[in-house]
Amino acid sequence: MSSFDTLLSFIESELGFATSHYDTSYLDRRVSSRMRRTDVEKYEQYRALLADDPDERDALLDALSVNVTSFLRNPDVWEEIRDVLRSLADSHRQVKLWSAACSDGREPYSLALLALVDSDIDATKVRITATDIDREVLAKARRGVYRSTRTTDIAEQLEPLDGYEQYVERDGNEFRVSNRVKRLVDFERHDLIHGSSKSDFDFVSCRNLFIYINAEHKLPMLRTITNSLRTGGYLVIGKTETLPEVLKKEYEPVDKRLRIYQKS
Repeated sequence: MSSFDTLLSFIESELGFATSHYDTSYLDRRVSSRMRRTDVEKYEQYRALLADDPDERDALLDALSVNVTSFLRNPDVWEEIRDVLRSLADSHRQVKLWSAACSDGREPYSLALLALVDSDIDATKVRITATDIDREVLAKARRGVYRSTRTTDIAEQLEPLDGYEQYVERDGNEFRVSNRVKRLVDFERHDLIHGSSKSDFDFVSCRNLFIYINAEHKLPMLRTITNSLRTGGYLVIGKTETLPEVLKKEYEPVDKRLRIYQKS
């Protein structure tokens, strides 16, 4: 076993992060970044550091968690999601949405904002469950505070959503999601790899997670999601991601290009 494989085994057994489910090149990039920050050159040395330093263990787990996100990522996808939510809101019952691997909350808050600004969607019917494996990123999501930086313009991200200003308070470069938006979203920890399925969801969004996951583990994770959807419910994955062949028979494409499907 190579020194890198030994390190990954240590991370999985001692830190509880399922490295065996993730793409090796992705893991190496994240681990190597932490090694550079801690002035460690060899995998064996970094394993020793992890064994002795709880703060570095937390820092590595944070680095390994997939948390790249934005408001209304891929606006063309969100226009189709808008139509899906309109059709769901036509029912006479509560509409249950799940934002899986929600990262810092911008995806579920985008769903909530869309429901609130669109007059054709009854936001009182909408209930959003947002989950992630990372407790720290969930704590950040619950705060609902975001800042524009040199590389991230929050106002530009929100721009496709007419009327968002009444639900997001701005103070210079800081943007704070209002309580009216937060009330639509429940955040909770959930592990898509080891966690159980949920039930009776009308819509699940899990976008741009599977590009980091080993092919053999995508199916059980997507099976967990599929089992959580009611018949007729909708699934949205990333634009560069694909459904495994064995699952395609369980879905009808709503828009193949945008990766939006309906459970048949």
